[in-house]
Amino acid sequence: MQGKIDPKILGAGNRDPALRPAINGAAINGTEAYSTMTPVRVQFLGSGDAFGSGGRFQTCILVTAPDTRLIMDCGASSLIAMRQFGVEPNSIDTVLITHLHGDHFGGLPFFILDAHFMSRRTKPLTVAGPPGTIDRLAQAMEVLYPGSSQIKLRFSLEISELEPETSAHFGGMSVIPYTVKHSCGCPPYALRVTCGGKTVTYSGDTEWTDNLIPASDGADLMIVECTQFDKPVSFHLDYLTLQAHKDQLHAARIVLTHMGPDMLARVEDLDWEAAHDGKVIEL
Repeated sequence: MQGKIDPKILGAGNRDPALRPAINGAAINGTEAYSTMTPVRVQFLGSGDAFGSGGRFQTCILVTAPDTRLIMDCGASSLIAMRQFGVEPNSIDTVLITHLHGDHFGGLPFFILDAHFMSRRTKPLTVAGPPGTIDRLAQAMEVLYPGSSQIKLRFSLEISELEPETSAHFGGMSVIPYTVKHSCGCPPYALRVTCGGKTVTYSGDTEWTDNLIPASDGADLMIVECTQFDKPVSFHLDYLTLQAHKDQLHAARIVLTHMGPDMLARVEDLDWEAAHDGKVIEL
């Protein structure tokens, strides 16, 4: 269907194979396809907190696999980050959203409108997030650009609302969301994404919850928010709390992100690996 953000016409879930991107070595809106790549590649386009601490872009994590390309979260600065790091927005097949705060989904209106007006996207786009994503995205688009949620887009846009601990499949990837603890007016999720034979887990924003344990189990990479160093705050993780639970997180590699000023000041002294804008990990 032609994309519209009108919540009355958007269904939940991209189940129609005709709407799934066909990559298989073809060019994508003038962009070279990525199907020849063998490793799964993770790049932090944005690794910052909500307030731009350290001059970092807001959360946006690019995952490229042999047969799909996705981003986890699309903070308000994400389109700028894509331009900064030479990532073609039209190459993204799926946008996964952990929760509906502006530094995690606020870039979606810009991404969608760029796709229509500037990048002139033609291939389908899937957006998947927690319950409430359809309505909140429509509201955000109307606040930022009145009337924009009613534009008849030149590409098919499918918005899916994910159910906790239920696997959903989009093109060449699958995702299992786990409910975490974060106040955002909707169920917040950690996401466990599998593509190209590798699994990447991202905590989203959360204070400690035991749901992070199954989300991490056997993951090739776990990306964990760590806003504070030693000051526990509601709805976020701090470094000392993570250290206390490190033996419960069974991922092959753990990388910290979403760091506030106190964490950034200590980043060279941490026992765990830390993200920065542009950092690339190959799995």
